[in-house]
Amino acid sequence: MAGVLVFQGVTGSTGNGVQPDGTPGPVKARANTEQLATSGDGRSATLEQRDAEPFSMLGVTWTDPAAHVPGAVEVRTRSVGSGQWSRWLRLDGDSGQGENGAARGGTEPVWVGPSDGVEARVRSGGSTSELPAGLRLDMVDPGSGKVTGMEPAAFAVEETDEPLPTDSPSDSGEPTQSTTEPSAPASSEPPTEPSVSEPPAASETPSDSPSPSVPASETVSPTPTVTVPPAPPSTAPQPPVTSRAGWGADESISPEDPGYLPGEKVKAVVVHHTAESNTYTCEQGPAVVRGIYAYHVKQLGWKDLGYNFLVDKCGQIYEGRKGGIDRPVMGAHAYGFNAETTGISVLGTYTDAAPPQAAMVSVARIAAWKLGQYGVNPAGTTTLTAGDSGRNYFGKSWAKGDQLAFPVIHGHRDGYNTQCPGNALYTQLSTIRSWAAGPVTGLAIKSVTGSVLSGTTYYAKAAVTVNWSATTPASLISKFELLVDGKVAATAAGTATSAKATLAVGSHKVTVRAVHQSGTTATTAAATVVADATVPTFTAKPSLSLRTGTVGTTAVPLALSWKATDGAALKEVRLTAPVARTYGPTTYSAAHTAKSAAATAWRMTAYDRAGNTASASVTGTPVILQESSAARSGTWATKSSTSYLGGRSYSSSTRNASLTWTFTGKSAAWVVSRASTSGQAYVYVDGVKTATVDLKSSTTKYRDAIWTKTWTTSAKHTIKIVVVGTSGRPAVTTDGLVYLK
Repeated sequence: MAGVLVFQGVTGSTGNGVQPDGTPGPVKARANTEQLATSGDGRSATLEQRDAEPFSMLGVTWTDPAAHVPGAVEVRTRSVGSGQWSRWLRLDGDSGQGENGAARGGTEPVWVGPSDGVEARVRSGGSTSELPAGLRLDMVDPGSGKVTGMEPAAFAVEETDEPLPTDSPSDSGEPTQSTTEPSAPASSEPPTEPSVSEPPAASETPSDSPSPSVPASETVSPTPTVTVPPAPPSTAPQPPVTSRAGWGADESISPEDPGYLPGEKVKAVVVHHTAESNTYTCEQGPAVVRGIYAYHVKQLGWKDLGYNFLVDKCGQIYEGRKGGIDRPVMGAHAYGFNAETTGISVLGTYTDAAPPQAAMVSVARIAAWKLGQYGVNPAGTTTLTAGDSGRNYFGKSWAKGDQLAFPVIHGHRDGYNTQCPGNALYTQLSTIRSWAAGPVTGLAIKSVTGSVLSGTTYYAKAAVTVNWSATTPASLISKFELLVDGKVAATAAGTATSAKATLAVGSHKVTVRAVHQSGTTATTAAATVVADATVPTFTAKPSLSLRTGTVGTTAVPLALSWKATDGAALKEVRLTAPVARTYGPTTYSAAHTAKSAAATAWRMTAYDRAGNTASASVTGTPVILQESSAARSGTWATKSSTSYLGGRSYSSSTRNASLTWTFTGKSAAWVVSRASTSGQAYVYVDGVKTATVDLKSSTTKYRDAIWTKTWTTSAKHTIKIVVVGTSGRPAVTTDGLVYLK
């Protein structure tokens, strides 16, 4: 295979991302290039299918850095692992960033995973448009470093509209930077920085905080050529950031000093995606960053990686362009607007695929921290000065020097004619702004453990656990405060979803206040929680009485009555014996049956909404007095049938014939048989006539308790029934009397 091999060596390093002492170190990248064959009319170019040295990232570049491809750039690759060829992958036809002094123009680089075969084709989009000269395919192997188990990636990359040509393509609105590199990198000691950049100490000053990307012993530039701006403190905490040494940056390929924003202030954040595969693993993130770095520097001729920060789909943040993550470093990510912005790029393509929440959270965190250094509201708008004429994705054009309004956090497409950061990520920028700026959103009380909810009020004894949720990710929340009647009762970490409190007796308004990392606060709607330590009261103890219905020796009809109340709110009353039943707070009686001649205990428990309880019980014994146990007068005939109590009953049609029972109890029921020919009877209680009972029934009934009488206390009573002798239907048939003792 014909091509140019680019190989960099680093003195004092193993070249695989590990220093001799075991600390992180630079990782060598390799690049192969293949020229594309251009057609005679200059409107198409191809690279025939062929084998290649292993690579994981590629792009198509051309000679003139100011030119662009007015058509489709497509490649397909062969996976090292499976040997299968991918589908055709369309590349973004313009990197859309621009670095003063760039050696070549090119597409966005694309991560394709370990590959060893390639094919490319480029077609002009217009009938007269010619492709730029010097088209070639650049294939980058970012080196393994600490990354292992790399797998082939799938493809899903955006198409990009053509940018508006300008007369001064190299003028991006930033100070000119020299791109002259020494013939060989100066020797240096290996970097000793940690793999994760931590927030600077409060006492740190620029003089004692050299750029984290260049070790103190570096001798590339004996005399500093730039003044390092101060690192102001931020109103937001710094998230963990993997330093350049941490992802294995080979600093020897980018020896120039960093540049800083002319105004030394970041006014806005530009969000990008890298238009690559989304199937890389978390472990491959550093390799993807190294590949972009190598492509920007060695293939396009930029001084350094274009983005200030990069974020992988797992949420890991990487330091991009060197110069100090806490300094206003000039990037090369937003043509015409680099001089006032910082660039954050999410690894992957999000034209259609939704960005992972982990990545969105990290973009919000690093944006909030960076903007917080300069007092810029992430949810606000800002005015930027165009460093060159241009046009954005939405067709808006401007001239060099124009003042343009942008959201403080905006997408690359807002300031350049590109689909970047993809439709799916672009639509999430409002969420990212909200997360970065605060206050906490979606905050709501979900439940109060240790209580019972009735309507809109919670009832508890005293100790409760208030549970809440929020849509703002926990890493952006400083703390939660549980407020009871407006006063802080408990404080919890930003990762918490609950807190405990002990309430005094009475009604309380409970809220949860969330403190965003910016200091802004949000408070839930108030929940009413009533603390109730008083047990319910049985204002009417359970009592039993006989009721009408069919009587059997194993099932005598009873009525159970009670009344319970509570100072706050009664929830229910439960019957626990001899059967289990639950009754509402306004139910005061229920129908039951009990076995005759057996003492039965009826136990009840009242529950209030807070869970306090009170118990009460009553015991009763239903007793059946057969008709034969009554004192008789007049004529009575004995009738036999299995339908009668005890198999027998008395019947009389004689006027004034009577039966009298004497007993000691508190409730009584007269039991009869009934038919259409049944007559009437008088009922005397303790010698006083109290009722006239008609036994007539359209259907035949046996053992029917037709009349009942209940007293407040148990005492000795007599019940006498007298035959009326009703004309045409004088018969009265009785099965006996039941009383309750």
